[in-house]
Amino acid sequence: MNKESALYAVIEKEYPEVDYGKGMYIYDKQGKRYMDCAAGIGVVNIGHGVKDVIDKMTRQAEKISFVYGGTFTSDVRRRLADKIVSIAPKGMDKVFFCSGGSEAMESLMKIARQYQLEAGRPKKNKIISRWQSYHGNTMGTLALGGRPSWREKYEDFFPKNISQIVPCNCYRCPYRLEEESCSCQCAQELERKIKYEGPDTVAAFVMEPITGTTAAAITPPQKYMKKIREICDKYEVLFCVDEVITGFGRTGKNFAVDHYQITPDLIGFAKGLGSGYVPIGGVIVHKKIVDVIAAGTGALTHSFTFSGNPLACAGAEAVLDYIMEHGLIERSRKMGEIFLEKLQPLKKYPVVGDIRGIGLLLGVEFVKDCNTKEPLDFNFSAEISQYCFQHGIMITGGVTGSADGILGDALQIAPPFIISEEEIKQVAAMLEQAIEETMRKYQL
Repeated sequence: MNKESALYAVIEKEYPEVDYGKGMYIYDKQGKRYMDCAAGIGVVNIGHGVKDVIDKMTRQAEKISFVYGGTFTSDVRRRLADKIVSIAPKGMDKVFFCSGGSEAMESLMKIARQYQLEAGRPKKNKIISRWQSYHGNTMGTLALGGRPSWREKYEDFFPKNISQIVPCNCYRCPYRLEEESCSCQCAQELERKIKYEGPDTVAAFVMEPITGTTAAAITPPQKYMKKIREICDKYEVLFCVDEVITGFGRTGKNFAVDHYQITPDLIGFAKGLGSGYVPIGGVIVHKKIVDVIAAGTGALTHSFTFSGNPLACAGAEAVLDYIMEHGLIERSRKMGEIFLEKLQPLKKYPVVGDIRGIGLLLGVEFVKDCNTKEPLDFNFSAEISQYCFQHGIMITGGVTGSADGILGDALQIAPPFIISEEEIKQVAAMLEQAIEETMRKYQL
């Protein structure tokens, strides 16, 4: 058994020890270099070792690192909130800060419930989300998510007022329809679910606008998102989006919902705002929710010890400033288009079923048969990810369930926004090698 005191996710695994990171690359203690084409896990959007961010964090730490948010505010907390609201969809009004994505989505659920209570709708105590989603790793957010392999050990502890509907996945439409001619039956499933539960009992609907690791960059059509917004409005259900991975430029716009020209009621965020320099997350709250709570109890019944602490806010502000000053959101869009194009030759392999995504959130789904879309009976993406890692490129793979929640797997390709066209070519070439080697290994 591993003799270290640190408890790792895989207890017997021997992890390489990191030394430092710079730009697109991470270096281990043996001197080996890895291209970080995973941005950690969709986190390090600006790249590693940005001196400007580190210097601003240091200056803040020299002044004060922590103050309890229930006692003091700080100028950096105010500034950061202002900057986030300024780039958020119109109507978003205030920002609640916490320390990461799971906390953000827990907070979002609690804010949704308090809003319905203060709006005079106390029976609205249920939340609907979607299968094949991921919203965090706390008990509440695991219940909210739709990743069966992560849920099964803990379901006895889950709250009973959270349920799921089928996701929108045009590659694997559960109704066997074509996107161009369908009537968005998957969106209409939400209305059926609301009616089944009772419209006076449903508080919120929560979804990833573009799916993260569980199904790797599934992007719904415009009509789906617009229909979801209409259904939520019809039944006084809050439309809530999890932008933990997509927020702050990952998809080539400020937020993924910006692709659809719609405004949600609550936005959960985390990863990219801190870019790995600080642990930070939060919820952007629409004015209609703020106004109702302000006119009611006047207090949000929710907080965390580290909410809005000055050091985390300073790091996040520095990251956001760096993104904006260097045009990295537009770069994410441009590099994403190039990357998607460079991945197209992978379609020559019979195991590659779908290549998809937007901006620098891309997915490659593997199948046993391209015609039937039957999933493979082993984790192909984990083999690809491991091969690439051994050869100095980090790509996220290994989460099963992209096909139906149980079977199917896909690579998530989500590099820092600073990736170059030459580095994209290197990754595409490495993926070809990895696929060919894995096909030989398993005689496919």
